Amino acid sequence: MGSPNFKPTRIFSPHHHNSPPCTRTHQIGALLLVASTFFLVRLFDHSFSTCPPSSLNHDHTSQNFVHFSGTGSLSWPQIGYGSHLSLKIYVYEEDEIDGLKELLRGREGKISADACVKGQWGTQVKIHRLLLQSRFRTRKKEEANLFFVPAYVKCVRMMGGLNDKEINSTYVKALSQMPYFRRSGGRDHIFVFPSGAGAHLFRSWATYINRSIILTPEGDRTDKKDTSSFNTWKDIIIPGNVEDGMTKRGAVTAQPLPLPKRKYLANYLGRAQGKAGRLKLIELAKQYPDKLECPELKFSGPEKLGRMEYFHHLRNARFCVAPHQAEFPFQNVIDYTQISIKWPSTRIGLELLEYLESIPDEDVERMIAAGRQVRCLWVYAPEFESCSAMQGILWELQRKVRQFHQSAETFWLHNRTIVNRNLVEFSSWKPPMPLP
Repeated sequence: MGSPNFKPTRIFSPHHHNSPPCTRTHQIGALLLVASTFFLVRLFDHSFSTCPPSSLNHDHTSQNFVHFSGTGSLSWPQIGYGSHLSLKIYVYEEDEIDGLKELLRGREGKISADACVKGQWGTQVKIHRLLLQSRFRTRKKEEANLFFVPAYVKCVRMMGGLNDKEINSTYVKALSQMPYFRRSGGRDHIFVFPSGAGAHLFRSWATYINRSIILTPEGDRTDKKDTSSFNTWKDIIIPGNVEDGMTKRGAVTAQPLPLPKRKYLANYLGRAQGKAGRLKLIELAKQYPDKLECPELKFSGPEKLGRMEYFHHLRNARFCVAPHQAEFPFQNVIDYTQISIKWPSTRIGLELLEYLESIPDEDVERMIAAGRQVRCLWVYAPEFESCSAMQGILWELQRKVRQFHQSAETFWLHNRTIVNRNLVEFSSWKPPMPLP
C-alpha cells in the first residue's frame, strides 16, 4: 500500500563514507557499556528502594497488601492510594450547625463524650477526637476535600438522649444547614454509625445520605437485604472499639495463653438474638461442652460477665467463632486467609469441630503470628503512631476523594461558577436549604 516512490526511513542506516568503521573492538566496548549500565541501574534501584524488607519478595500480588518493617512501621500499597497521605478534612463544630449538639449530647445536652467513648460504640467518639487533633484537619471549608459530620447517635439513643423519631428529624435539620453537603449531594461528607445497624440508626438515610461515605464496623447486619445501608464502593468498614486496656503497651487487661494451656478448641461469646447460626453454636456447645464454650451471657445482676472475665474466656480457646461477620476492615489490603477461617454457617456441627481439631499447632501458631503483625490496625491510637486504625481509615478515605463534585441540584457556568437551579451562586446559598 502507498506510493511506489515511498522509501521507509532507516533507523539504523549504513555508516557514511566519512564515518569510522564499526570494528569488533567497538562492538565489545558497546557490550561492556550496556552490561555496566544494567548493573549500575540494578545496584542503585536496590540501594534506594523505599520498600520495607518484608515486601521484597517475588510474589507480585504482595504489592497490593500492607507491609510492616522490622520496627513495626506501616507501608501502605501505592496502587489506588498514592505515595503519601494528602487529605484536607473539615470537621463540623457542634455550635456551627443547628442540630449537631443534640446528635452529640442529647436533647438536654447532658450526655458526655467520656460516657460515649466506652464500650462497643466508642469509635464514634474516638474518630471524632482523632480528627480534631489530626494534621489533616483544615479549618477552611473552601480547601477541604472531605467533611466530617460528628454524631454520637448510638450512644445518645442507648442513654435515652434522643428517640428514633428525634434522631431522624434532627439529622434532617442539621443537613439542611450545610451548603457544602448540598453542593456535592453529600458525596464528600463522612458519617460514623458504630454498630451492626449501620446507617439505619438514621431512618431516612436512604433519602438523604445514600451517596455519603459511611464508616461502620460490621457492614449492615439488620438483614434488610433489599435496603442495605452498606455500599462496598463508597463506604468503609472500620475496626470496632477495643478497650484501651487491651491495646496499650506494657500491662494489659489479659495476657494471651500458650496454645497447650487453652482449655477449649473454640468458643462463642455472644447473644443468640434468634439467629440461626448462633443457635446452632449454642446447641453444639451443649453436645460437646469440652470442645466448644458458649456461656449464656448476662447483662445485669450478679452473674453478669465483667470485662476481665470476658477476655479471660476469649483467651482460653484456640479459635474464636464470630458468626455472620460479612465484611472486614481494610480488606482491600489485608489477606484474611492468613489470619482467619471462613466456614459455611449451614455446616455448623461436629464437622466444624473435627476440622478445627485437625489443624496442626504450627499452622495455628502461624495464623496467630500473622494476626499479631496486623493487629495494630485495630487500635485507635494517636496519629504519631506508625500503625493504627486511624491511619488505615485515612488511607481508605484518600481513595474516596474526588477532584470534582456534582449532584442533581448542582450546576456550573462557563466561568466555573457553581450555581443551583435558580442560578444562584454557591457563595450566596443560605440555609435552610431544600434537601432531596
